[in-house]
Amino acid sequence: MVQTSQITKTHAVPIIAVVALLALFGMGYFMVGFDQGQLFSIVQGHAAYTQMNGVGYLHEMTHDMRHASGFPCH
Repeated sequence: MVQTSQITKTHAVPIIAVVALLALFGMGYFMVGFDQGQLFSIVQGHAAYTQMNGVGYLHEMTHDMRHASGFPCH
């Protein structure tokens, strides 16, 4: 009689990895929404757009990500 053993692997994602990725996603989404005032326009209205015009470098670094996440920019 031949005995065979079956090895099963579990592919569980560590909770700390999920939390770290969600935190990174949240910070990135905040940065993209912060640029040019889209995020704060919900509370401040049109004044948020004029206050955030000096952050042009942030817009250029996150330009494609803005379109992918649904924020308008031009």
